[in-house]
Amino acid sequence: MTGWRITAVPGRGLRRTVEDGLALPLQISRGGQPSAIAELELTPAEAEQLHAALCYALGQQHPSADECGRLWTEVQPRIARRGVS
Repeated sequence: MTGWRITAVPGRGLRRTVEDGLALPLQISRGGQPSAIAELELTPAEAEQLHAALCYALGQQHPSADECGRLWTEVQPRIARRGVS
């Protein structure tokens, strides 16, 4: 799969789905040229699992609820400015 990349879509943020899940727009590129945009749809449970995995990868330990709350308080205003609802 050489040459393929999946990245966040510039200017488009996370959104809620009709089913109360989350949808993250992703841009699929090959050889540096955008090919398509697709959405990664997650249920709330899947989003929680992804969140825990990312926190673990970034901090090498499972975050406590307090740590996640503190991080959300710090990050949420920046996310809101980018259009995430």
